[in-house]
Order: sequence, then structure tokens, then C-alpha cells
Amino acid sequence: MTRRPIIIDTDPGIDDAVALAIALFSEKLDVRLITTVAGNVGLEKVTKNAVHLLEFFGKKVPIALGAARPLIKAPIDASDIHGSTGMDGFDFKEPKEDLVLKEHAVNAMYRVIMENEGPTTLVPIGPLTNIALLLSMYPDVKEKIDEIVLMGGSLTRGNYGVMSEFNIAADPEAAKMVFHSGVPIVMAGLDVGWKALVFPEDSEKLKDMNETGNMIYHLFQKYRGGSMKTGLKMYDSCAIAYLLKPEMYEVAETFVDIELSGSMTAGCTVVDLRGYLKQPNNAKVCVDIDPVMFKEWFMESLSKCK
Repeated sequence: MTRRPIIIDTDPGIDDAVALAIALFSEKLDVRLITTVAGNVGLEKVTKNAVHLLEFFGKKVPIALGAARPLIKAPIDASDIHGSTGMDGFDFKEPKEDLVLKEHAVNAMYRVIMENEGPTTLVPIGPLTNIALLLSMYPDVKEKIDEIVLMGGSLTRGNYGVMSEFNIAADPEAAKMVFHSGVPIVMAGLDVGWKALVFPEDSEKLKDMNETGNMIYHLFQKYRGGSMKTGLKMYDSCAIAYLLKPEMYEVAETFVDIELSGSMTAGCTVVDLRGYLKQPNNAKVCVDIDPVMFKEWFMESLSKCK
């Protein structure tokens, strides 16, 4: 089986940790590089979290540090959701080796993409700062990108602002650059994330499933993306789910833009499903998900981890 080469750009993050686990143990994906970006918590912390996860999983994937702040706006974080470290709830052992590259994430992405004989898929599950910098600094890279499958945005309401989802709100200027880049984009946003739920009975099964399941179970005790009673929202795993089981989604091809200047709506993803703006389509947007299929896929995928 030919494995699909991908680069994951991430800000771990508890739900990022789950998404990374599924991707790294998938027989269908070849994770060539992990790049970090400030988001859920600061760059130093998210990078440390990525190193801890790779050491825990026993995977030797290179890591490159990216942007420590947004392109223009002041930084925000989600430590209220993920804890002060970004992955509160589990005591990771100190890593035995350093997988962190000396080159910047943008340069590392460019090198890895251009060295690959075929196209590479980018999977950003944090703010889009690194991706925007890559596409602006190295425009020739666009021809070697298969598509960008991202977790971010919303068709309706937000989870950071009234109309803004956190990853887009963290760097809306970067998001606008990415959506206007001409590279094929798939957007898995809040609307599917709100239905991609893990309930207490699922979490209990994870606890005794394997080492990864036990680790995730303990992280879930500190995760505030939903609740144990109403279900924990697996936002970032939705991007990985699209790569591995796209049939669980209803997808619409449409035009998406990012609101930058609205005093109450900055960071809003304007998803023009009815064509009011009369602009050419620039994204495939996941508008619905089969929650039963997602849960079955989610649990089966984690059962294949160490």
C-alpha cells in the first residue's frame, strides 16, 4: 500500500495529541514532518509537547519550530481549554533524543515538499501562520502541494468569538492568505467538530485499550473542549478523519473568505454556500459528519496505536 505523504502543522493541545496519534499509527499516512506553531499555548510549550508525544509513541519524525506569534495581531491562547502546559493530565518522561531540527519550520516544510518526488498534503490543525509564510516566501511550492486539509473555521458561530473559531481567530490575516493562495483546500471546522464526540463510556474503553489510550484518557480528564457528560469534541481528529475516511462527511464546494475588519466579527470564516458573493469556489467545506461512523473510526484507529 502506498502511504500518503503529509506534513502536520500543529500546536499540541490535547485534541492535537489525539490527532497525531491516529496519523502516526495509520498504515495509510506517511508523516514526513511535524511543524509547530504558537496557538493553544506558546511555541516553546507546544514544541515540548510534540517532542513528548513522539517519544511516547516511539516515532522518529523530525520536528521544526515555526512562528512564535501571529503575522500582525497580538497572540491569544487556549490554556483555559488545554491547561497551562497545553497537555495537562499526564506525566510524560523526558525524551531520550532531540528530534527538533535547527531549521525553521517554513524552510523545513519547503525542503521536505520539494524533495518528495510526488505531491505532499499539508495538514494544519492550529493557526495558519506557518502555512501563510510558506506560501508567500516560496510560491513555487504550490505546485508540489496536493491539498491543504485544515481544522479551522465555522459555517455558523464561533468558539473564540461570536463568529470566530480559535485557529482562524488566532491569525486571521494568515488564514486569509491561505484561502486566497490558489492551493486546493479542505476545511473541517467547528460544525463537524461539534458532532465528533467522545463520551464517558468511550473514554473508559480507551483507558484499558493500550498505552496510547491510557495516556489520552488521562489527558481527557483535563480537557475542557466540551464535557465528559455532553461529550468531548475531537476537533483536530476531523482533519485526519477526512484523509482516512472521507465518506463520513458531507462536503460542499464553495467560496470562503476571512473577515478582518469587523469590530465584532474579525476572524469569521465567511462561507458563501449560496453564492451571494459571486466568487469562484476556493475550498471544499465539510458541512456535516456521520457521528456514528466517526466514533467507530475513532475508536478503531486508536486501537491500532501502541
